[in-house]
Amino acid sequence: MLNQAGLDEVWFVVSPQNPLKSAKDLYPENDRLQMVKLAIGQHSKIKICDIEFSLTRPSYTFNTLKALSKKYPDYEFELIMGTDTLQHLDKWKDYEYILMNYKILSYQREGSTGGEFAKNQKVKIYKAPAIQLSSTYIRGLIRMNKSVRYLVPDSVNDYLASITLLQEMVSA
Repeated sequence: MLNQAGLDEVWFVVSPQNPLKSAKDLYPENDRLQMVKLAIGQHSKIKICDIEFSLTRPSYTFNTLKALSKKYPDYEFELIMGTDTLQHLDKWKDYEYILMNYKILSYQREGSTGGEFAKNQKVKIYKAPAIQLSSTYIRGLIRMNKSVRYLVPDSVNDYLASITLLQEMVSA
């Protein structure tokens, strides 16, 4: 999206509690924050944002966007998501607020057009090279104690290995 949409920066917002995901399926919030930091590294145009750590939980995107716009009034925030997520936007709390106040940049996902939301004037669909890899798949491998090497940056793989080792030591 940096290149295709001509963005100045992309911010990864780490959510402590996504209302659409089970807490048991997620690593602890601080571990996820650390893994994103490691994955981003020193990239000058990709940032990490932990604003949701200070917001009411569960984390709703419309609240996050309001908080970001208030904290950074000189920035123009846009939301990035895949068309698979876009087509279910109506399941999000106050999705109408998002559509009225923010642009949505959506990348084409195989088997998904974005549904009716793809026709909205605030939505722009981008075609990007498809990588058949998802966070759900990676989490599944981790749960089965399978390697995720080459699927995540080396720094994240090393971090996952260190916390797995720590968990094994604690439970022994």
